[in-house]
Amino acid sequence: MSKHKLWIRMSSIVLSAVISMSPLLSTTQVYAATEPTVTLVGQDILTTGAVLKKYVWKSTRSNKEYMTNGNVIEVDLTNPYVKLDVMTGTNNQLTKEQSILGMATETKAVAGVNGDFYNTKAEGVPMGPEISNGQLVATPPYLPGFYSFALTKDNVPIVDLFTFQGSIKAKDGAKFALGGINKTYYWFEPGGEHSHIDAMFMYTNAWGQVDRSNDGVTVPTEVLVQKGIITKIADNAIIDMIAPQDGYILRASGKAADFVREHMKVGDPLVTDYEILPQDPSKKYDAKNFKMMIGGHTIMVDGGQATEFSRTVDDLCCYRSRTAIGYSQDMKKAYLITVDNSGESKGLSMTELQQFMIKVGVWKGMNLDGGGSTQMVARPLGEFNPVLVNKTETGVQRKVVNGVGVYSTAPKGDVSALFIQAPEFLFLNEQVPLKFKGYDIFYNPVVSDNVVAQWSSDNQAGTFNENVFTPTKVGTAKVTAKSGNGTQSAEIPVVGRDQLAGLRISGSDIALSEGSSYKLPVIATTKSGKSREVPAELIQWEVLGMKGEVKNGVLNVESLAGATQVQLIARYDGYSTMLTLAIGKDKVWYDLDTNAVMTLSRPLPEGVTTSVYIREENKNKYLELAYDFTKGEGTKWAYADMDTGIQIEGQPQLLKLKVNGDESLNALKTEIKDNSGKIYYVELTPNINWKGWKQLSVDLSAYDLKYPISVKSVYVVNDKMGQDERAAVGKVGLDDITFSYKGQITTPSNNSVKLTVNKTAVTVNSKNMTLEQAPVIISGNTLLPIRFVTDALGGTVRWDDNERKVTVIRGDKMIDLWIDNPDLIVIGKRITAEVAPRIMKDVTMVPLRILSENLGWKVTWDEKTQQITLQ
Repeated sequence: MSKHKLWIRMSSIVLSAVISMSPLLSTTQVYAATEPTVTLVGQDILTTGAVLKKYVWKSTRSNKEYMTNGNVIEVDLTNPYVKLDVMTGTNNQLTKEQSILGMATETKAVAGVNGDFYNTKAEGVPMGPEISNGQLVATPPYLPGFYSFALTKDNVPIVDLFTFQGSIKAKDGAKFALGGINKTYYWFEPGGEHSHIDAMFMYTNAWGQVDRSNDGVTVPTEVLVQKGIITKIADNAIIDMIAPQDGYILRASGKAADFVREHMKVGDPLVTDYEILPQDPSKKYDAKNFKMMIGGHTIMVDGGQATEFSRTVDDLCCYRSRTAIGYSQDMKKAYLITVDNSGESKGLSMTELQQFMIKVGVWKGMNLDGGGSTQMVARPLGEFNPVLVNKTETGVQRKVVNGVGVYSTAPKGDVSALFIQAPEFLFLNEQVPLKFKGYDIFYNPVVSDNVVAQWSSDNQAGTFNENVFTPTKVGTAKVTAKSGNGTQSAEIPVVGRDQLAGLRISGSDIALSEGSSYKLPVIATTKSGKSREVPAELIQWEVLGMKGEVKNGVLNVESLAGATQVQLIARYDGYSTMLTLAIGKDKVWYDLDTNAVMTLSRPLPEGVTTSVYIREENKNKYLELAYDFTKGEGTKWAYADMDTGIQIEGQPQLLKLKVNGDESLNALKTEIKDNSGKIYYVELTPNINWKGWKQLSVDLSAYDLKYPISVKSVYVVNDKMGQDERAAVGKVGLDDITFSYKGQITTPSNNSVKLTVNKTAVTVNSKNMTLEQAPVIISGNTLLPIRFVTDALGGTVRWDDNERKVTVIRGDKMIDLWIDNPDLIVIGKRITAEVAPRIMKDVTMVPLRILSENLGWKVTWDEKTQQITLQ
């Protein structure tokens, strides 16, 4: 690590968290010409004085529209029953990182966001100051441009620059300056000097480990002080304990250690004097009486305007998840802000974050840590525990050093509302546990999970087993819960076939393999537009085209012998949908048991080390790729290079491999070389966020490959952006590199059928035949005999006499039709025809338009002869 750089948790970096120590400030970037919009899409009361608002930001990048989800916790600073405070690690101790959800749950916060930046290469403590519950936990660093957010004793918000001044005085009157309290090592700006050289720092009980900033640059001499008296001195050594509650430990080195030797001895009293001060001496803050204080990074907004950044933000580039904090012009509201870079939500740049903050009401504010650390939690109304509100950038809740929590200080109040917590709608015969919840006049929960309620269904819409309700008829289920003097009823829609607008099987990206299992969620959408996954036990399955079965929503593939495509039919209450999967061919290319090529390790850049080994687990060999990214600059790579002279046969569309993850959050990629010599860098996963074996799959058809191809390498990459968010040292296992050759969904025959309205004569591929019932026109719609036409054009027809239902399956298409009912189900989607199917001369007649549009038939109409040609 260069002594001229400071490693800290940067808010919006993909991999490298190196902040330049240059004193130069970045100027605010020119904002996009297209004015973005910020729309409030929902809000939820959290407690008295705090509300969660949900926003959608929309703008354009490179002439393409995009959106970003933002969440804002708005806190009324004038409300006596709500407060902001700092949450710290685990058990309120530094060095013991924890997710924000963990901190909020532990401290009983109503809501919270992640907090300060921190040196990920050190113990895990905030870079800036921290005051929690009125107690000083950590002091500001001697660094320019790092802003802090604080609340005075009168709950007035402050966003400003602070510094620290302190000293210790020995018995003989000699004094020595204190460098700070509970600080890890850093490098001064400008100059790049190490903070702990010739310096003395204080560590309190809030520092949760015995190692105190020992990075090898200085040799510590430590002094234990209890109740103002020196009780132990360890010369050129550490005191192997956490500081006691009634004292502290001083860490001295160089000139500070000499001061200890010359002026301190066991039994002597020691006096400390320190305070947090504004960097601008003209400002007068009573920091000793601040209620809370948390450090951040650059100023973002001042006077309701985007302001010049107080620190360079070059390493906070790109579009990332962000966290920020600020207050309103009247100083009566505080805002805790997150925006997401996950899925369809595309994150914000630093300048975009400024605009977002302004649009949601921030008058003055700063950014907090972000990127992979961005987390917001909130307690749903009537609940006792918070839940994660935002979608994290890496898919995991990162452990961080501190956060800003929202707390209710309200007393128990009168019950304001009782409600039954249930899904938006229920399915017939599903077993759903209902909860009886409530909150008081201060929006605090009043009914706990162990309170027993008596449940009933007033209109006999279902049955109860304690609180588990089973609806037995379609319509509206009126359920009632009684607990003590509290009674509440709710009307919950119960949907069956007639209330659905759609049903779909989620699994179109499945590549089937013998002996494998696949979860198949079935999603139902009501006519009102609401969606839920149908409980697995309510789905009836049919598997066509292979040997296998679906149990409890999981497809178990027994055999694919002779299969070319598989049709999976799911039915809920007689409403059907179908998923068709083409059967391809898998060919294992690299597994080290029977298939392998020469593999060598290759690190980049200089300083990175990597190696490959053959490992064995349960008599199965695999490749282990180990890496060490602790040295080197910029983006770092660890390659497992393979023999590119061995080409992959055919034109595979999928690449699959098994990966033993290390939870490093590094990316995993592969280099594919095509026949033209071009190298494609194919991402296998953006972050390795799991531990243990997992199969990955990537679609090669998305690349313009010239076949045949070869595999040049599989490699771990640690991008320079946000580097601190990922592990620098780790190892991954690679096994069963497999190429899949996609099959094709076959469409039955290309026959040609010619029919004439009101005539029974018909030709199939010019062969004359006779229909039992001629095509007819009713209300401007042509009806055809479905069985004859389907048989002729390839497909199957099923008849359900009980329901008077016809099911047509052709290729990957399926249609359900009911006699005399204009509603049809086309691959799970409800469609209404102009004319209902009907029976004429014992022949089922269906509308031509529905068939042609949904079965892929080509229709030619001759108005003069009234002849219909189907192909």
